[in-house]
Amino acid sequence: MKVPATLGDLPQPLYFFDGQCVLCSRFVAFCLKRDPGGRLKFASSQSDLGKRVILALGLPGDTLDRTILLLEDGQVHSRSTAALRALRYLEGPARWLQPLILVPKLLRDPVYDVVARNRIRWFGRLDSCLVPTPQTRDRFIDL
Repeated sequence: MKVPATLGDLPQPLYFFDGQCVLCSRFVAFCLKRDPGGRLKFASSQSDLGKRVILALGLPGDTLDRTILLLEDGQVHSRSTAALRALRYLEGPARWLQPLILVPKLLRDPVYDVVARNRIRWFGRLDSCLVPTPQTRDRFIDL
């Protein structure tokens, strides 16, 4: 899906995640450590920006409660594609997982959906959204 013109001014790549999900927040922390160049930016689904993006894309209001999005190069990626495409900005062995993008979405997304449905039960929920450190604050858009 193309990024609507109303969102064209957003920095990209921009990764939207559930800021209260432990698994999601750990993935963001994982990315922050492995992207020293700071190319990948983040926004929580609970932010005003997260809500604005959902409206602009015409998606159901609870979309970011059950999936992640990656705005990249004028495109919107979701679910397993968003997670795997985010890996391209990381350094080290994490990049070795990126070839999984060659597995058809028909096979990848059902696995993603099982984890997404059970992530809170398996990993837990934070009382509040992930709070960036002063060193990473500029990587978070519209908290």
